[in-house]
Amino acid sequence: MGQANVRHWSDEILDLLMEPEDHLGVESFATHHLPLADAPAAYADFRDKRDGMVKVLFHP
Repeated sequence: MGQANVRHWSDEILDLLMEPEDHLGVESFATHHLPLADAPAAYADFRDKRDGMVKVLFHP
């Protein structure tokens, strides 16, 4: 098992994610973009890898 020191970088990463530019390539990395209301069903789809679901971005 590995551990990542995410807390050390999370504030800086969050600032980048909040900018309109996609500095980290998050938009192209996600296979699905869904409204937050679809989260319960999306978890089952992710677990079963339906429709090629690998990475999901939820939008409020």
